[in-house]
Amino acid sequence: MAPGRHDRDSVTTLALALLDRVGLPDLSMRRLAAELEVQPSALYWHFASKQELLAAVADRILSRIPEPDPGTDVAPIAVGIRDALLAYRDGAEVVMSTYALRLGARRAQDALQTVIGDDASADALFEFILGHSTLVQQRMHAQSIGATTDAADDPTAELDAVFRAGIRAFTTLSSVTDQRS
Repeated sequence: MAPGRHDRDSVTTLALALLDRVGLPDLSMRRLAAELEVQPSALYWHFASKQELLAAVADRILSRIPEPDPGTDVAPIAVGIRDALLAYRDGAEVVMSTYALRLGARRAQDALQTVIGDDASADALFEFILGHSTLVQQRMHAQSIGATTDAADDPTAELDAVFRAGIRAFTTLSSVTDQRS
């Protein structure tokens, strides 16, 4: 990226591209500043901390989630969230750390709450999606560096069935709980 004036949006865009290229362990404010051809201190004009930057990156990752209508089936929303998390290298880990620190927007939880109708259940399902997506990304990373003994071409192939079973179990349990209330 050419040197010059940068805004919060352009810094976030480059941070997301850098995340996808080098991964979270190598995404530093110093490296991002070098890519932007600015001093690291210039980044703090836009973001008070790396965590704040990562929250903006997480929000950008989750911006891919479509706005659901009330009454929409939960499965396509859950799959959309998972796909958004998996669209970028270490995307699930970035969103999970941001969620753990209660930073960033609640786009995913709000989408789930729209179709489920309950904040606690939406958060529980989001946490399942985060955990599952993190597991998938770790297996993909292990395969990419040759650290897995799994000879399968796709170490995540069976995980789609597990994910869908988890969503079915969650929705079944939610409807049973709703009937008891």
